[in-house]
Amino acid sequence: MTTVSDLMTRGVRTLMPADAVTFAARAMDELNVGVIPVCDGEKLVGMVTDRDIVVRGVAQGLDAKTTVLADVMSTNVRTAREDEDVDEVLSEMAESQIRRLPVVDGQDRLVGIISLGDIAAKAPDEDADVAASLGNISMPAEPDRSNQSQTSGAAGGSSASGKKRRQPG
Repeated sequence: MTTVSDLMTRGVRTLMPADAVTFAARAMDELNVGVIPVCDGEKLVGMVTDRDIVVRGVAQGLDAKTTVLADVMSTNVRTAREDEDVDEVLSEMAESQIRRLPVVDGQDRLVGIISLGDIAAKAPDEDADVAASLGNISMPAEPDRSNQSQTSGAAGGSSASGKKRRQPG
């Protein structure tokens, strides 16, 4: 049985909830990653992704220099345990449409992160499972169009001038 501990990345860079969004964006750029765990001491309290920064920060008009990670990070974080079987983790990743999971020890302290890339690169015998999981993870979500603006172009039914487009008939 291959465990998470066998494949995970250790020594993961973390940020604190009071760190500014711009600090997180610079760290992501420097490390060439799209997610960074957010910890209070050694305790994992959230994850911040490049998407969190854009959707919960920029799109809401928040000032990236003064907005802190606690305001944009995801707090209901799924985790993996060091001793878990990789097959179980892959199933959870596929079911939850998650590409990476923070790894915690028995005291819920962050000890690493595991991604589909880690599993694919370090456990070639898992290729079929990784491919199936990636397929499930990549299933397109239905967009939430409940707050779609009137200036959404053709999909919104209006032109740049604000006049209603005539539908071909």
